[in-house]
Amino acid sequence: MLNRRLNRRHMLAGIGMAPLAGVLAGCGKMGGTQPSSSRQAPAARRFEPRLPGREMMRRRYFPNLALVTHLGRQVKFYDDLLRDKIVVLNFMYADCEGICPTILDNLKRVRTILDKAVTRDIFIYSLTIRPEVDTPAKLNEYSEMHRIHDPRWSFLTGKPDEVDTLRHLLGFADPNPEIDKDKSKHSGMLRYGNEPQAIWGSCQGSGEPEWIAQEIQFAVPREFKRRPHVND
Repeated sequence: MLNRRLNRRHMLAGIGMAPLAGVLAGCGKMGGTQPSSSRQAPAARRFEPRLPGREMMRRRYFPNLALVTHLGRQVKFYDDLLRDKIVVLNFMYADCEGICPTILDNLKRVRTILDKAVTRDIFIYSLTIRPEVDTPAKLNEYSEMHRIHDPRWSFLTGKPDEVDTLRHLLGFADPNPEIDKDKSKHSGMLRYGNEPQAIWGSCQGSGEPEWIAQEIQFAVPREFKRRPHVND
């Protein structure tokens, strides 16, 4: 069970665990004698309070960059899309004929499964890796073509350099620059997370939808999960 949980969370493993700061004891009397007037006790050192995991992750991985949805709405990545939400993230592009259609179909089935399994909204964000081509209008056509009319699912574009920054920070870039340049071989992973609780993980987007939905529910608090019926 422990190994499985670690695998689930390999995306941001260890994030939120700030280094332990040493505590310096104040200098007192030594040998029962008072320090001489020419020798001053060192000033007490002060350390910044340790950041909570949520804030640390926000600063490291979730810049508040500007994006545009397929409906033309201007949004901020952290403030509008992530803050206080449970989310699923993936990268795609509209003309992709490789893994994108499979992941899209899987996410549609995952949405249906999650709506039956949990009572809290889970938001899906599909970010294009070709923002210079995928305009909001083109992404809207893509959404219409695949009959996705879900207010909790947005296709997103933005400035190419900023979208690429997000792609790298979120772990969707290949470490080999030559492979990474070929967008047709982009990552098929999904990132899912509970932003307020700083719980994050990843799974393969081409897996079975039932398995993907089960993995995503790892980030859903127990109080938001429906009890299964006996006949389910």
